[in-house]
Amino acid sequence: MAACPRGCAPAVRFCQKLNRLKTLDEDMMATSLKRCLSTLDLTLMGVGGMVGSGLYVLTGTVAKDIVGPAIIISFLFAGFASLLAAFCYAEFGARIPKTGSAYMFTYVSVGEIWAFLIGWNVILENMIGGAAVARAWSGYLDSMFNHAIQNFTETHIMQWDVPFLAHYPDILAAGILIVATCFISFGVKVSSYLNHIFSTISMVIIVFILVFGFMLAEPANWSQKEGGFTPFGLSGILAGSATCFYAFVGFDVIASSSEEAKNPQKAIPIATAISLALAASAYILVSTVLTLMVPWHTLDPNSALADAFFRRGYSWAGVIVAIGSICGMNTVLLCSLFSLPRIVYAMAEDGLFFSIFARVNPVTKVPVVAILVFGILMAILALTFDLEALVQFLSIGTLLAYSFVAASVIVLRFQPEKTTSGKETASTTPNLAAEPTPALSESQTITEDSGELKQYESFSDKLQLVERTKSKERRGVGQLKAFWEPYLGRFLGDCEPGEVVAFCVMTLIVSSVSFCAVLEFGRGALQLPLWSFAMLLVIFSLAFVISLALIWIHEPQTNSKTFQVPLVPFTPGLSILINVFLMMKLSYLTWIRFTVWIAVGLLVYFGYGIWHSKEGLRELQPKDMAARYVVLPSGSLVETVQSVQPEGQVDSAHHINPEADPEAEDSTGKR
Repeated sequence: MAACPRGCAPAVRFCQKLNRLKTLDEDMMATSLKRCLSTLDLTLMGVGGMVGSGLYVLTGTVAKDIVGPAIIISFLFAGFASLLAAFCYAEFGARIPKTGSAYMFTYVSVGEIWAFLIGWNVILENMIGGAAVARAWSGYLDSMFNHAIQNFTETHIMQWDVPFLAHYPDILAAGILIVATCFISFGVKVSSYLNHIFSTISMVIIVFILVFGFMLAEPANWSQKEGGFTPFGLSGILAGSATCFYAFVGFDVIASSSEEAKNPQKAIPIATAISLALAASAYILVSTVLTLMVPWHTLDPNSALADAFFRRGYSWAGVIVAIGSICGMNTVLLCSLFSLPRIVYAMAEDGLFFSIFARVNPVTKVPVVAILVFGILMAILALTFDLEALVQFLSIGTLLAYSFVAASVIVLRFQPEKTTSGKETASTTPNLAAEPTPALSESQTITEDSGELKQYESFSDKLQLVERTKSKERRGVGQLKAFWEPYLGRFLGDCEPGEVVAFCVMTLIVSSVSFCAVLEFGRGALQLPLWSFAMLLVIFSLAFVISLALIWIHEPQTNSKTFQVPLVPFTPGLSILINVFLMMKLSYLTWIRFTVWIAVGLLVYFGYGIWHSKEGLRELQPKDMAARYVVLPSGSLVETVQSVQPEGQVDSAHHINPEADPEAEDSTGKR
C-alpha cells in the first residue's frame, strides 16, 4: 500500500501541470499594447460585432423557415441568454483587463489545458466566422449585379466540383479580407475609426428601415389569414431562439479589447450593456417591421429586407438597405479580424503558442505577425470553401467558451485571492503567524474587540487570546458561511477554501450535460421508457440544484471594486445550462469536426505549449523563500526563514528580528 503514493506521484504532478493557473502581475494595467480605446469605441465595436449580416439575412431566414412573426419572442429569449453570458464576460474584462477573452479568463481560474483548448476553439470560430461573413458579403454584392462576378469567374478563371469546396474561387471575398487585414495592421485607432464609420452608417440605415418600415406596416400580415403570429407554436419559438442566439455572439470583441481600453474597469461593463441593448433592440424592431411589411411566408431568405422594399414598390429604399447590409457585414469582418490576432497573441505571450505571434510592432503597438498570418489564412478559407460548409463549423466553440467563462466566474468568486507569489491575500482569514505584529511589553496585548490594553501575566494567556481572536473573525472566502457551520461543518469543514465550490462546479457541468442530453435524445434516439426518462430528468435536475445550493452556502468575495455578476452562482449556472442545451441542438457533423479540431489542438499543446509555458518555466525556479514570525514567551519576535527546495525539502534558519525587540541580541552578539 505504501508504494501507491510513489507510483501515483508522477501522474499527480502531470495533472497538476495540466491544471496550473496563470499568475497575474500586480500591475494589471501594464501592457505592451496601446491603451487608447474609450467607452464609445468599445460600445461601437460591440454593436459592430453583433449587428451585421445577421440583421439583414438571419431575420428573413428564421422568420420564414422556423418561427414566423414570433421571431420577436425568439430574439427576446436569445437576448436574455446572451445577457447572462455577457455579464460573465463583463466581470472578467473589468477584473482582468488582459487580452485573450475567454482563453485568459479560463487560464486564471480553471487551468492551463482547458484555457488552451478554449483559445484553440475560439481561434477556429473567428477564422471561420470572418471567412463566412466575407463569403456572404461577396454573394450579397454579386446578387446586386445579377451574379456577374460569379459568371465571369466560372467562365474565364476556373471552377471545380469538389465536396465541401465552393463551385468557384471567391476572389472578391478573399480580396476584401486581405484589404481589411492591411487596415487592421495599421493600429487599433485605425481599426476603431473604420468601425466607427461603418457602424454609424449601418445604424443610420437601421433607423431609416424602422421609420419607413412602420409607415408601410400592415397588421393584417399577422392575422390568422396569413398563418397567425405563432404559426409554428412553442417548439418553433424555441428553435428560433437557438438560431437567433448566434446573432449576439460578437459582444466578446469588447472583452478581447480590454487590454487596449483606457479605463477597462468602467468601460467594459458599460460598453457590454449598451451594445447588447442596442443590438437586441435593433433585431426585435427590424423583425417586427419585416413581418409587418410583407407576409412572413413570402420572405426572401437571402435578402429579406431589401426584397421587402422592392416588393412594396420602393426600389430606391432597397438599394439603401443593401448599402446598410454591406456596411454591417464590414463591421463584423473588422471585429473578427480584430479579435482573432489578440487571442493568438495572448496564447503566444504565455508560451502556449508559437512565440513569433507574440511580437508587437513598436510603432503601431499591435501583434502584426498574428494579424497578417491569420488574415491570410482567413482569406484562403473564404477563397476555397462554400458558405454552408463554413457555417456548419460555427457555434460549438463559442458556446463552449461561454460555458467555461460562466464556470470560471463561480470558481473565482469563491476562491481566495492570490498575489503574484501565490499566497492568499487579506480577503481570506488572516494567518496571525504570517504577519509581523508590533512589539509589546511582556505583559501587554491589544484585544480585538475594544482595542484596549489588558494585562496577561503568562504566555499561555496570550495563546488563548489568539485562539479566541481567530474564532471571532469573519469566515474567509470559500469557506462555509457561519450560519451553516453547525449543520454541515462536520462534513465540509475540513476542506480547503474553494475546494467544495470547485467540485460543485464540475458537478454542475456534468449534471447540465446529462440533463440536456436526456431531454434532447432520451425519448427519440435513446428510446427510453417514460418512467426512466422522467427519473433521469429528476436525478440530474436535483444534482444541478443541489450543486448550486452548496456553492451558495459558501462565503463569496465581496470586496471587489469592479463590476460583478449579480446573483452568483445562479446567473452563471443558468448560463451554463442554456449554453449546453444549445450545444445539444447542433448536428453530429459539427461534433465530429469539433472532435477533430480538438485532437489537432492537443497535438499542438503537448508538442509545443506544455514545454514552453511560462507558468511551467516559473515552476522550475530553484527555490521559493517564505518567512514566518513566531512570538517567544519573552515577547520577542523571531523570524524563521524557510527555503523550499524543488524536492519538497525545507531548510530553516532563524534570527531574532531586532525591529520587534530592540533589546534582543542576534547571533553575533550585536544589539
